[in-house]
Amino acid sequence: MFHKMKTDYMSWIFLIGLVLLIVEISFFGGGLLYSLAFSIGCIFVGKKFFKRTLGKIVFILGMIMTVATVLNMMVFRFFLMVLLIYWLRMYYKSKKNPQWMKPAFNEMNEGMTKENLVKVDFLFQNKWFGHQQTPDTVYEWNPVNIQTGFGDTVIDLSQTLLPKGDAVISIRCLVGNMQILVPYGVEVRVHHSVMAGRATIFNQAYGERIFNQIVSYQTEEFTEAKQKVHITTAVIVGDLEVRRV
Repeated sequence: MFHKMKTDYMSWIFLIGLVLLIVEISFFGGGLLYSLAFSIGCIFVGKKFFKRTLGKIVFILGMIMTVATVLNMMVFRFFLMVLLIYWLRMYYKSKKNPQWMKPAFNEMNEGMTKENLVKVDFLFQNKWFGHQQTPDTVYEWNPVNIQTGFGDTVIDLSQTLLPKGDAVISIRCLVGNMQILVPYGVEVRVHHSVMAGRATIFNQAYGERIFNQIVSYQTEEFTEAKQKVHITTAVIVGDLEVRRV
């Protein structure tokens, strides 16, 4: 019951936030949303040309405009107020019913053995900003499962030895381009979800611009292949290119 109540509270909070967003667009012309989109665009462009002085200036201005725009949005003020009320409520409950901490002793049941775990290296990290790509030299393959904010991602599979069976690549991105280079002879399945962008798979372009669509294709011998690559990508604004090398 307690978890259900928490879920209901969260649903109401997000519903009210959505209503406030619609009100802001309807009565205030959505000017702040256009400013937010423009400032995020400045961040992306500035990050792409960050090595240049002009790129640094555009990036910093974009960050400042983004923070200023978000602080002025009615939705942000509402969620800030909700967080403050929630924190005060939790503080009041903790004072009224303090939790007593006592040591807990976990005893291993008979027949249970402790398993040894080996840490596995990874090729990429979750990053808010920045360009990522596989090494230019030969590297050891590990599955790719990342989330990025703003930036491009390049994966070159010709520099690694793919395992027998399935090799998985999963990328979720807010704004940025993704390029995946696949060796000849490797079967591929691509499942791409995009709000606004382009998709080019093996030199075949699927429309000049895609809006809120899913692109899903696979090579002819994918099902029977003993070595294949699953590519699953999702991006709000950005392009996907999958090509042979």
